[in-house]
Amino acid sequence: MGLEAKRDRLVENVIQKISERISNLADLHLPYAMRTREEPVSPLEVKGLLAALLSRDPSIFLERYGSKLKAEELQEFEVLKDDYAVNWHLRHLKSILNPTTEEKRSHAVTAKNRRLAYMERLIHDGQYFSEDAMRERAPLLHHEYVGRFQDPSCRGFSRPGERWSETLMRQSEEARIVQQIKEEQERLGIQEEETDKEEEEEEDEDSESDDEMNKNGKHANGDGFNGAVQQEDMSPSERLVSEARHSKKTLSVEEEQMKMEHFTRIMQEKFLSGDDTEHVDYAYIDNNVSLDDHWLREITQDAEEKYFEDDD
Repeated sequence: MGLEAKRDRLVENVIQKISERISNLADLHLPYAMRTREEPVSPLEVKGLLAALLSRDPSIFLERYGSKLKAEELQEFEVLKDDYAVNWHLRHLKSILNPTTEEKRSHAVTAKNRRLAYMERLIHDGQYFSEDAMRERAPLLHHEYVGRFQDPSCRGFSRPGERWSETLMRQSEEARIVQQIKEEQERLGIQEEETDKEEEEEEDEDSESDDEMNKNGKHANGDGFNGAVQQEDMSPSERLVSEARHSKKTLSVEEEQMKMEHFTRIMQEKFLSGDDTEHVDYAYIDNNVSLDDHWLREITQDAEEKYFEDDD
């Protein structure tokens, strides 16, 4: 591509080349009318839309589709850098493509803040961090922190307002999750807790066995993993499961609530650290400028509160 262009717009062949390439991308954000109509949108139609926008308002084009451009395509916009908005988007996009050390640090902080803002939105919505949703994403972790202290039969009951077909589907999903938990336990060598009767029958035998092992300078593996997976070989999630095995087998209501809060915090930390790639689009979150408004509102609110406190 050449650099010759008029001062207020790109030359036509550059507009056509950029529009044609981008029109074939699958994840373009299109106008609402295009997204919601019944008939499919053709690449030729998308190309016409992009070319018209690129010709009419390059700064808006860069705002919406600049992240899709290659370095050499961004270079074509240098002839328009006298336009303040175009120049701002150019600097921003180039800093993403070739960031300095300081820009990398700044981007990391911005991404962290945007994830936190998005997480607070998810918490407010009430679904993503509900117990059922978290259990579905991390069934074994939920089981070790919370589930093994709950009555499993309650999950099979029909719920108020639930149709019979919905109950059957939920029971089928429950069976899948239980099977997944068992498979993960087998892989990690986790033994499920014994019943009270079995414990009473084996209590004396266990006591004698422990005494004999202590005499020989040996210790049983207290976390229930049977030595199948060594601590240093575990993933972060597997270590969390191992730590959870040290809990009591019966909990008070307050203790169960604390366990649930602990499990929820772990799931939130996993989200913030980028471990939920199967469930969320981190690229969308990390590059979502609108999430910055969350912190602007908080900064404004904090400033207002400080102003009135100082006034008092």
